[in-house]
Amino acid sequence: MMDIKQIMDILPHRNPFLMVDRILEIDPGKSIVGIKNVTINEPFFTGHFPEHPVMPGVLVIEAMAQVSCILAYKSDESLHGKLTYFVGIDNARFRKPVIPGDQLRFEVGIVGCKRGIWSFTAKALVDGKLVTDAELKITFAEKQS
Repeated sequence: MMDIKQIMDILPHRNPFLMVDRILEIDPGKSIVGIKNVTINEPFFTGHFPEHPVMPGVLVIEAMAQVSCILAYKSDESLHGKLTYFVGIDNARFRKPVIPGDQLRFEVGIVGCKRGIWSFTAKALVDGKLVTDAELKITFAEKQS
């Protein structure tokens, strides 16, 4: 389990772009489960949409990518201190809208790592129901000075 402080020690993202509140489970080299509590106070709800607030699907994908990064980081010590880049998304499906009050549960598994590109399967669920799924790819690079 990881709390928000431990997550912020790994991810460079900060409010309002940090999309992970807690890690519930992690099995390095295999899988991870993370949580995002969606509240009406999210800045994107003021414009998406004022009369019918819906979390943008691209931000659900971003949250899944952030959880994927944590899994890779916890799976390979050589990644520590490097920058993360989201480099690919395949077969994304948005099945149900995410609204204020929902708790997103992210379930991510490692598919593999080839030539420095990490591949993952990722799902986002609300109340046990699949809302978004995708195949994600990320890579890591040295920080530029």
